[in-house]
Amino acid sequence: MQRLLFPPLKALMGSPCLRPLVPRAAPRTQCGCSCGIRRPLRPGQYSTISEVALQSGRGTVSLPSKAAERVVGRWLLVCSGTVAGAVILGGVTRLTESGLSMVDWHLIKEMKPPTSQEEWETEFQKYQQFPEFKILNHDMTLPEFKFIWYMEYSHRMWGRLVGLAYVLPAAYFWRKGWLSRGMKGRVLALCGLVCFQGLLGWYMVKSGLEEKPDSHDIPRVSQYRLAAHLGSALVLYCASLWTSLSLLLPQHKLPETRQLLWLRRCAHGTAGLVFLTALSGAFVAGLDAGLVYNSFPKMGESWIPEDLFTFSPILRNVFENPTMVQFDHRILGITSVTAVTVLYFLSRRIPLPRRTKMAAVTLLALAYTQVGLGISTLLTYVPTPLAATHQSGSLALLSVALWLMSELRRVPK
Repeated sequence: MQRLLFPPLKALMGSPCLRPLVPRAAPRTQCGCSCGIRRPLRPGQYSTISEVALQSGRGTVSLPSKAAERVVGRWLLVCSGTVAGAVILGGVTRLTESGLSMVDWHLIKEMKPPTSQEEWETEFQKYQQFPEFKILNHDMTLPEFKFIWYMEYSHRMWGRLVGLAYVLPAAYFWRKGWLSRGMKGRVLALCGLVCFQGLLGWYMVKSGLEEKPDSHDIPRVSQYRLAAHLGSALVLYCASLWTSLSLLLPQHKLPETRQLLWLRRCAHGTAGLVFLTALSGAFVAGLDAGLVYNSFPKMGESWIPEDLFTFSPILRNVFENPTMVQFDHRILGITSVTAVTVLYFLSRRIPLPRRTKMAAVTLLALAYTQVGLGISTLLTYVPTPLAATHQSGSLALLSVALWLMSELRRVPK
């Protein structure tokens, strides 16, 4: 029995994770005999792990720093997944024109959906007072209204789930002391950005509920506010995923050569291009610019359409002219896939670890898949399933770009 119990106990007590918790035994004094006498322990010096726990008033021991980093990294990875789900669900909500079905915003009250026929009638009557029903959906039935209402409701409830996924574990980890000083600042910024996202979402919806007597256009939310809402969500997603990968993936000790420096810079620039292309998609969605020229590679009968600069001043065309918005999105997409291709061939000229090579290959495959999805979406007049897949593909591409950046990050000295 002693052979079975004591060796594992010795190995456990000698592990680097628990060694800092057990102070060294006091040195023995020579008394001229074969036995040694331990000196008395000084105040605040403990001989066992249980005494440390009792002295601190807790029955648990803090996790070692590496184990705590892994737990925090996995938490942020899950959080980035919930943000990705919110972005995808928001895109489907926009594609199904459901975003203006809920005409008010309450943090707690709206969590309970209508249950009776009378409650549904009341909700439908509130929707009928706003421009989308009067101009676009004046012949909508109650069952049709229920569909778009539940789409917006699911998006809002998912947003609340995202908030809880950030705030509650953050408070727990903070209290347990599992966050370093630098990580506390990041976590506070991420939680603040989550709260800002909710407010920005309602600010965006309000722009589509306003009466515009001088306009006979289809009621829609402001493309500027939509881009701000999507952009802040992408920043939250990228920051969470980057922090998670930094904590979970061990760094490669790569030789700092000029080729590696160029590869690292190219990876950063490519990730920026992918981000900008995804953000420009918000203007395409906000202006329904995907329905303007449904041909490729030409736009109609020409490479450069004549109505690119219809608005005055010229800068307005970049954000308000559907033709220019689609043209810009095409150019950004082509530039992004070109940058990914260059990045891939640069990576082949440098001896890299297997995981890093896998990231570069995956990025290349996803980039060309995303181009194929975009062209198919355009040629088929933006069907909802295909357009939602295209929007999801932009998140996947951005994720792999961040993965590759994480693989190439510089090892701190």
